[in-house]
Amino acid sequence: MDRDKVLIFADHVGRFYAQRYGFPPVTGRVIGYLGVCEPAQQSINDIADTLLTSRSAINNAIKQLELQNLITRTRPAGTRADLIGFNPNGWQTSGFDPSEYTEMASLLREGLQLLGARQHERREALELAVSLNEYLAEKLPQIYDAF
Repeated sequence: MDRDKVLIFADHVGRFYAQRYGFPPVTGRVIGYLGVCEPAQQSINDIADTLLTSRSAINNAIKQLELQNLITRTRPAGTRADLIGFNPNGWQTSGFDPSEYTEMASLLREGLQLLGARQHERREALELAVSLNEYLAEKLPQIYDAF
């Protein structure tokens, strides 16, 4: 695989995650790289060398990605280095978990109770947000089943 093309792709993913989700660019670059690298699991040193960045930046990115469940970390027997890989099922726990939307709808309903019948404009916005979250909580499992 062409290293320059891999770097360009990783940079594009890094920019996307920085703009869309506020991730540090290096975190998005790691996601992009792990999605296309060969072999599929890489050491921290390998990732840092390929992405032309420091080990500490990669370590910080990996910590953040572990919290999001977007990567896996393994250590083969007899080795001293962890291997990092992309977790293809991690997306279900980062914005694609129906329970997040159920919980948000519940919280928003609590806000509606506080507003009561007054403040129509604010109530309308919360009602719309409740509906959207309930819709997503209902439809996401159906989307998963379709795959």
